[in-house]
Amino acid sequence: MYQNSVCIKNIVILYRYFKNTIIFVFLNFIFTDYAMRPTDARILLSNLVTNYLNIRKKVFPVKILAVMKADAYGHGVKGVIETLVGLGNEQPDYYGVAIAEEGEQLRLLGVTKPILLFESVSERNIQSIIDGDLVPTVFEYEHLRLIRRFAKTKPLKVQVKVNTGMNRLGIDYQAAVEFISVINSEKNHFILDGIYTHFSTADDADKSFTLEQNRRFKSVLDELKKRNIPYGVAHAANSGATLDMPETYYDMVRPGILLYGYYPSNETSESVALKPVMEVVSEVASCKKVKADEPISYGRTYYTQKETNIVTVPIGYADGFSRALSNKASVIIDGALYPVVGKVTMDRIMVEVGDKVFPIGTEVVLLGQRGDLKITAWDWAKILETIPYEITCTFSKRMPREYI
Repeated sequence: MYQNSVCIKNIVILYRYFKNTIIFVFLNFIFTDYAMRPTDARILLSNLVTNYLNIRKKVFPVKILAVMKADAYGHGVKGVIETLVGLGNEQPDYYGVAIAEEGEQLRLLGVTKPILLFESVSERNIQSIIDGDLVPTVFEYEHLRLIRRFAKTKPLKVQVKVNTGMNRLGIDYQAAVEFISVINSEKNHFILDGIYTHFSTADDADKSFTLEQNRRFKSVLDELKKRNIPYGVAHAANSGATLDMPETYYDMVRPGILLYGYYPSNETSESVALKPVMEVVSEVASCKKVKADEPISYGRTYYTQKETNIVTVPIGYADGFSRALSNKASVIIDGALYPVVGKVTMDRIMVEVGDKVFPIGTEVVLLGQRGDLKITAWDWAKILETIPYEITCTFSKRMPREYI
C-alpha cells in the first residue's frame, strides 16, 4: 500500500513538472524556431564554470552550496544544473533552493547531492520534502511537530536556521541550543544535517555588524560542542562573506550571485575573478528616418533634436526591460553605443542612431560585451537603483534562454 502511494505521488510530481516543461518547450519552439521575436538571453556556460571553479579555488577545502533559487537567478536552472552536475567530483557539495517545487525540479534534472530548502516546513510542502529527499529548514517547534506527524517511516534530515540579526527567519541565537537539543534527542524523527545563519550586511564596506552576527553564531556552535551535540555542516558565508570574510567559512559557503558573474555590491572586494554568465541580445526590427522636433513613443517624453534615424528593437517591459530605463539606457550596435529614446513599451524599444542606417536583422546587444564596449546588469541596476540580482531574475519566460 505504501509503495503504491509513493508511486502515485511520484507520478503527480512528474506530471506537474513535465506539464510545465511541455508548455515551455512549445512556447520556446514558437519563439525560437520561428524567430517571431528574435530576442533571447544567451547563457555562457563556460563563464559559469569559470566563476564556480574560481570560487572553489578560493575557499578550498571548504564545501560549496550553489544557490539555484528563482530559476538559477533567471539564467534557466536546467542548463545551469546540467553544467554543474557535469563537473562530476568537482561539482557543488550541496544545492540550495527557495521552495519545494524548485527542489523537485532539481531531482528530476538528475541532482543526487543534498538539496537544502531555505523555505520552512509547512503542511503545503512537507510531502514534497519527503518525496524529493529535500533537507528542510526548521526553526520553530511547529516545524518539528509537522515532521513527527508526516515523516513516520524514517527520520528526516533537517537544518536549523539561526537568527543572529537578520530578523527575517530563524530561531533566536539565544534559544537555538535548547531547540537543537530537542532535535538531537529525537533521533527516530530527526537527523540534524546542519546549522546556518544569514548575514544582512556582509556586502557592506563596514563589516562590524556582520562580525557581531558571526560572533553570535559561533557562540551557538561553541555551546553545542561543549554539550557534545553534533550539528552537521555549519555555514554562514553568503556571496559577500565568501569574498571578504574567510573567518565565516566554517564548513561550507553559499555563493549565489557570484556564480552568475556579479559581485553583490560595489563595496566588496573583487577577490574572485568573475565573468557575467548572461547576455541579452536582439536585432534591428526596423530603421526609419524621423524629422527634427518629432516625439518618440508614448507620452512624448523625448523629441528628436534633428533629422535622425530611429531603430526599433523587439524587447520591452514584458520581457524584463524595465520601463524605468526609458531615455536612460543604451545598447550596442555594430561596435558603438546608442541611446534608448522615448518610453519603453510592452514589447519594443526605440533607439536613436543618428545618420547610421542599419539593415533589419543587425545584432543589438542589450547586456553583454563586444570589443571594448560592455553593458552589464550593474549598469541597469544603477539606473534603476537596485542590484544585479533583480535584473537577471526579472527576464520573463517569453525570452528564451540559449545555452552556449
